[in-house]
Amino acid sequence: MKTEIKEVKTKKDLNRFIHLPAKIHNGHPNWVPPVYMDERTFFNPKKNSAFAHSDTILLLAFNNGTPVGRIMGIVNHKYNQEQGEKNARYCFLETYDDRETATSLLTEIESWASSKGMEKLMGPLGFSDKDPQGLLVEGFDQPMVIATNCNFPYLVDFVEGFGMTKKLDLVVYKVEVPDEIPEFYQKIYERALRNNPGVSLVNLKSKQAIKPYIIPVLTLMNETFKEIYAFTELSIKEMKEFASRYLMILDPRFIKIIENEKKEVIAFILGIPDITEGIKKSKGYVLPFGVFHILQSQKKTDRLSLLLGAIRKDYRNNGMDTILGVNMLQEAKKADLKYIDSHLEMESHFKMRSEMEKMGGVVYKRYRIYEKPL
Repeated sequence: MKTEIKEVKTKKDLNRFIHLPAKIHNGHPNWVPPVYMDERTFFNPKKNSAFAHSDTILLLAFNNGTPVGRIMGIVNHKYNQEQGEKNARYCFLETYDDRETATSLLTEIESWASSKGMEKLMGPLGFSDKDPQGLLVEGFDQPMVIATNCNFPYLVDFVEGFGMTKKLDLVVYKVEVPDEIPEFYQKIYERALRNNPGVSLVNLKSKQAIKPYIIPVLTLMNETFKEIYAFTELSIKEMKEFASRYLMILDPRFIKIIENEKKEVIAFILGIPDITEGIKKSKGYVLPFGVFHILQSQKKTDRLSLLLGAIRKDYRNNGMDTILGVNMLQEAKKADLKYIDSHLEMESHFKMRSEMEKMGGVVYKRYRIYEKPL
């Protein structure tokens, strides 16, 4: 039977949209369910400020009345205006192993994007680079972390068969936590401290102590992420929304902040002990008891997931990255963590990749963002 495409307009269909991936990935050992409380906030225009500067559409594919696929289309006007582009995005593409379903969903998004006057379709991309992006193309046997896509290999074939070609790759490093900091890295670290006597590392002792740094840290991110592909600057309201999604699981030990003599935040790195096993155990539901599984998994994991990091431009090439890296490795060792997941790095971001490789990192996952002229 021909695939039927339907726009999501009711609460029932939104519920189907949100929960369909759990059915598609049933039995998939590496798939991690979303935190459904966060999902409902993300897809709610009243609670997600990104909808205010974007056109969006949610689509479901049905066969014989049963949902078999989904996709979201986004035209981020704020980003397009800043970059002088006319690009549409697709994201959250999920289907069973059926090419017709994937093609039908992508075709509908392509037509929708053309009707909006767009000239190119990009994806997978959400509202910004803080949302899951790219299709997994290498590392299908590796564990996933939060805020990343997990897809079967067949989805790559479907997207490429639709005529989409590589825009850029995003690589993920695995860094083994050493028993001792390598001597050459330690020397770089000591030289960086000597050459920057006016800077100091902030040691956060509690979650309450994190809150005053939320706006300064994310403001620095705004200033420095402009060269990151698909990044959209966060408003103060969006910063608060973003922070509220993660505050519960943040561990002050793994938030490293550097200030200058004026107490300005000039560099930071943020990681969290991995929570994916807790999310799996809770099946994505925080309440009533899922939160305990999630928090308990942070105590048992051997993996640290990096989420964000930035260095102010006038302090780059001064060793700030090494100061952050060494302190994070030392903290990970004290916590008996075994390795670090770097999260996604642009393959062309050679400075950051070099830093990961100084720490002993090797690429173990790769994600790809595609494009297609309309």
